[in-house]
Amino acid sequence: MIKNKFTNKICILIIIISLLVTALFMSGTALGITDYSVDTKTYEDTIFDDSYVHTINIKIDDADWNELLENAIDKEYYICDIEIDGKVLSDVAIRTKGNSSLDNIVKSDSDRYSFKVEFDHYTDALNYYGLDKLTLNNIYQDNTYLKDYLSYDMFNYMDVASPLSSYAYITINGEEYGLYLAAEAVEDSFVDRVYGEDSDGNLYKPETSQEFKDNMQMPGDVEGQNVNAAPRNMGGRQTTATDEIDEETELPTRAPGAIDGDTIPTDTENSMAVPKEMSSSSNGSSLVYTDDSYDSYTDIFDNAKNDITDEDKDTLIASLKQLNSYEDIDTAIDVYSVIDYFVVHNYLLNYDSYTAYMLHNYYLFEEDGLLSMISWDYNLSFGTFVYQQSQSATMYVNYPIDTPTYNVELEERPILNAILSDEEYLEQYHKEFEILLETYFESGYFEEKFDSTVEMISPYVEMDPTSFCTYEDFLEGTETLREFCLLRATSIDLQLDGTIPTTSDGQLTSDDLIDADYIDMTDLGQK
Repeated sequence: MIKNKFTNKICILIIIISLLVTALFMSGTALGITDYSVDTKTYEDTIFDDSYVHTINIKIDDADWNELLENAIDKEYYICDIEIDGKVLSDVAIRTKGNSSLDNIVKSDSDRYSFKVEFDHYTDALNYYGLDKLTLNNIYQDNTYLKDYLSYDMFNYMDVASPLSSYAYITINGEEYGLYLAAEAVEDSFVDRVYGEDSDGNLYKPETSQEFKDNMQMPGDVEGQNVNAAPRNMGGRQTTATDEIDEETELPTRAPGAIDGDTIPTDTENSMAVPKEMSSSSNGSSLVYTDDSYDSYTDIFDNAKNDITDEDKDTLIASLKQLNSYEDIDTAIDVYSVIDYFVVHNYLLNYDSYTAYMLHNYYLFEEDGLLSMISWDYNLSFGTFVYQQSQSATMYVNYPIDTPTYNVELEERPILNAILSDEEYLEQYHKEFEILLETYFESGYFEEKFDSTVEMISPYVEMDPTSFCTYEDFLEGTETLREFCLLRATSIDLQLDGTIPTTSDGQLTSDDLIDADYIDMTDLGQK
């Protein structure tokens, strides 16, 4: 080697730079820096690896924690450190989450809140293996611990845009808080994962106004209403399930799952339905086109998850107008994506959603004028949002796939009605249901997934110190849910082959419904 007078200095300088670079990478985690050049893991195969229960330890200043608990309803952010499976991130934001469920916990003697964790709230570059936001769901109103998890699994299995999820056992300042469901927040990193980093689409979370919710009459709120009544889309004249068919009017008399003494309402005033004028929001979340005014769609535009322009608003309104014309709907919606969404959704019977009167718990994605839907919040699926003890589980097991709304008419939900009222798309909808049944259920996948998940989480449920149910409730609930799911799949299979009618009118007089009267749906946990 040829040496000169600067050789030693250069070597020393190189060594110093190398040591500094090494130290920087070694301390990157503590500094909240994600080392993409060394660690190629993603959040899909770390926190959302659902083959084991993760550990999440949250450390927050005691004063901040006490203030968060005392003002939980405000959903204010507080700074904390979070350790996920040994990886520590500092200066992370945490707040309570939820709406009615949050209010219910606030009014109770429990501090088991759901949380939203924002890694990038205080530091834009901070993330967890690329994940910007994480939700920690407290598994409220779910004795099975499975309703949300299974729902998301089914959506993702059918390649429907849906959050990833896994289970996590949580401690806060060293205190055990129990088994939670960790779910991917539907925000920037979700859009990048599902639609691609180059996507320029717009994300919305339609939500009805508080005034609409405050004025809504929920099942059981109407004085003198018949709690045994079938939902409005099962309607007919007022009669008992054991009446004979009136030959003069030829109106059906039996609601799916009706038992002796059940009645079928003649109008919304005496049924479980909310008033007709209340069943659709006037501000866009029903996706009904009314006019071209931005103010007619505040349910959507006020809940945009990214910055939107007037041009974006015009594009979405134009898509709604085209959709509601029921012509060339493939220019307004991503048809096959929407079909698969409703195949899974209508299997799951989630009525705290678009297909009933609440008109929320879904995301709307628009790109190049095409609308699609993203699943969200299924802890009250399998009929548990609306089920009452006076009803029979048979009605829900057999709920008709071609008239799947609850207490609202299909015409009031145009993105669904556009599919079901078109012969070609209805046929595709049925084909996708066949695929779901064949690959998810008949293949044995469901039972293997269900049983292995129950086995995996059972020890954590048993030691969960803040659970909303007992371990015995959990075991009973999972057994009931497993049976319900298999019966639901069997009924849909029989609906597809014509044995059981696919509509409410057809089911009213059918003698071929799957009998599920022995199932007690309260085992699942409910509203």
